[in-house]
Amino acid sequence: MGNLDGFDANAVEPQTDFAPIPAGQYAAMITSSEMKATKDGSGSFLHLTLDIVEGHYEGRKVFDRLNLNNRNPQAVDIAQRTLSSICRAVGIMTPRDSSELHDRPMRVKVVIKPAKDGYDAGNEIKGYSSLDESAPSSPAAPSAPAAKPAPAGPGTPPWKRS
Repeated sequence: MGNLDGFDANAVEPQTDFAPIPAGQYAAMITSSEMKATKDGSGSFLHLTLDIVEGHYEGRKVFDRLNLNNRNPQAVDIAQRTLSSICRAVGIMTPRDSSELHDRPMRVKVVIKPAKDGYDAGNEIKGYSSLDESAPSSPAAPSAPAAKPAPAGPGTPPWKRS
């Protein structure tokens, strides 16, 4: 049993849909990260949770996993390139901990992964870039270092202001 004293469902909008968000580019930021063991225990991956921070899908979550420790060298290479893209997108080139990448807005390219093997369709992140760049870089094509955002007015989100 869990104590729910003080919870009022009248004051909270219900969760309505877990359907994938449409494919496209979204402003997002990493809100949590955790190193987890692979199913077979032979390696580990960095599990990332990102929140969409603007637009119609603001508040929705998307996820990524980076196979940073894996027997398959190609999986590790892809993970390292993806991590490089994330680092460049948020302007942290030598992070010592994944938490340094949290709460730093960037642009993500999201696609819909079709339903397969009994799993529903879902979202997959296919690229990361700074908010200034027009298109995210894919893990196979490293991006240029992130540029600083241009100054913006008072109606602009805090991360876009100088």
